[in-house]
Amino acid sequence: MLERSLLKYWPMTLDQVSLEVAWSRLISIVNEQAAALMRTSVTPVVREAGDLSACLYDARGRMLAQATTGTPGHINSISDIVFEVLRRYPPETIRPGDIFITNDAWLTSGQLNDLTVITPVFDRSGTLVGFLANCCHHYDVGGRIRSAEARDVFEEGLYIPLLKLYEAGEPNETLFAMLKGNVRHPELVLGDLEAQVAGNEVGGAALLGLLEELGLEGLGPLADEIIFRSERAFRERISLVPAGTYQAELYGDGYDEPIHLRVRLEVGDGEVVADFSGSSPQSRYGINVVLNYTRAYTVFALKCALAPDIPNNAGFFAPIKVRAPEGSILNPVRPAPVSARATVGHLIPSLIFRALAPAVPDRVMAAGADGLWIIHFYGERDAKGPFSFTLMLSGGMGARPNKDGLSATAFPSGISGVSAEVVEATSPLLILEKELREGSGGAGRHRGGLGQRLRVRVRTGKPFWFAPITQRVHHPAPGLFGGGDGAPGRVVLLPDGEELRTKQQRLLDPGVEIVLETPGGGGYGPADAPG
Repeated sequence: MLERSLLKYWPMTLDQVSLEVAWSRLISIVNEQAAALMRTSVTPVVREAGDLSACLYDARGRMLAQATTGTPGHINSISDIVFEVLRRYPPETIRPGDIFITNDAWLTSGQLNDLTVITPVFDRSGTLVGFLANCCHHYDVGGRIRSAEARDVFEEGLYIPLLKLYEAGEPNETLFAMLKGNVRHPELVLGDLEAQVAGNEVGGAALLGLLEELGLEGLGPLADEIIFRSERAFRERISLVPAGTYQAELYGDGYDEPIHLRVRLEVGDGEVVADFSGSSPQSRYGINVVLNYTRAYTVFALKCALAPDIPNNAGFFAPIKVRAPEGSILNPVRPAPVSARATVGHLIPSLIFRALAPAVPDRVMAAGADGLWIIHFYGERDAKGPFSFTLMLSGGMGARPNKDGLSATAFPSGISGVSAEVVEATSPLLILEKELREGSGGAGRHRGGLGQRLRVRVRTGKPFWFAPITQRVHHPAPGLFGGGDGAPGRVVLLPDGEELRTKQQRLLDPGVEIVLETPGGGGYGPADAPG
């Protein structure tokens, strides 16, 4: 793999104003890339919720810039994907018009439903100047209806190794035919896949325009400078944290038993080593978190706590080392099932904050609902054939050192909620009630954010499959520094009031109403402490 650190080199010097202008333009390029993907997407999970990432890389494969829209689980987990492209397809073999694709969970964002598309960018002379990549969630990739019940990753859907989706501008018709023949909703999968291709095309055109405008033959010197400065700035920020070892542990909901996460942070010499030894072993169910995804949310948590203002690129990643024992819940061995990896992976930032709390108490917050609730519906409807829809629901964030936690906010995923109007227009779901859960935030000097309550019914008049992937139903969000715990979540069926076991499929009768109550966030500081 190419050098991650540039600190032993001194890149060429650019004046500060020109560098700031160039950096702003790079961000605008990836934002255009993401906007084009969202505008042309055919599914609410991408178009409305923003379950995607969009990134720019230099010709050496180093991530240089990311869009402001997107989730850390996608952005940070595809930071190294171009290195893998260059390893398997040497630069001299890549031609204009080539486009690559994969959903390898261990290479990208940790589950098969996330497809990553990588597009090389060539200038007018045919020189490779960089890459654009994006990753977005697809409703269906075949396999089981999504839950955590698969025995291995092969049951979870179609696996696409790193292949060419297009070669020299021509579509790989065999691959497209295989995709179409192995998914339940080919029009949605292929529609969003073409949106991914279009997003990269828009970003590539904007990149070439910038290079021409600045009179640059490539991204090399500019990339070196930005990555160098980011790494140097982050190492300086780490050095402000007292050197030492910081540890924490956290419990969360597993499938049929609790999940125990443990981290040991070694901070010193401008570096952070995060070691997750002592965490639960690999599960037989699909709640395993590949190391790439573990790293993604570790980096995100450290950025939030220590350096939210420093650009997120290859330089930022350089001072962070992430370790987890092979065969553990945070570093499973193939072919472990992984489809519900977010329910555990989203706990990582709260674990990191808990470890850092003694060192930087004013930079961290209490644990929140953490795991995004991912609620799957699948069934048959008249005339229109089968339907598949995914609701993504957020709970309360943990309280902050100086403010209450935000309510019904998706942290750490950053996914946006989809309005009831869009849900009802694009699916047979009917939203009967949606409100905040009063009293669900943990008490404290600052109160945890509130969860939400949603009551929903499926309008098909036929039985349907329901698979809720939830977190903090049995292990509520703990407070910090004496703050109270948030309220746990619940999934209830009406009219009989049955509390449903989650992370598994259930065939429900027509007319049943489902009540989803997401967890509240933990409080910060004792309730009787002065504000």
